[in-house]
Amino acid sequence: MREVAMERILNLLLLRFGLLVGGLVALALLVFAVALVLRRRGKLGEARRYAAPAARAASRWLDGRGAARGRGGSRGGSRGVGAVAGAAMRAAARHLDDDGRGQRERGAGR
Repeated sequence: MREVAMERILNLLLLRFGLLVGGLVALALLVFAVALVLRRRGKLGEARRYAAPAARAASRWLDGRGAARGRGGSRGGSRGVGAVAGAAMRAAARHLDDDGRGQRERGAGR
């Protein structure tokens, strides 16, 4: 009887993991499709200007949330989800600040 219960729990955990990964893949594909449409219509630069401050603000929020929970950047060991998400948001903000020619846009980071 215990084996059946353990098997059922493991199946539920596997199902939850599969749904989570599937959702993340679908979200990534959606973001890619939106970026492709914006690029074809010539509005990608305008969208980048709007998205850069939001990415920087989200990065600061995630960093602050991680620091409040004791997951600061100076601490070694494994990184929490907030720290990984903050690092991803910082990378996105750096990418959005870049004007496509390897130069920072004027006024970026303010």
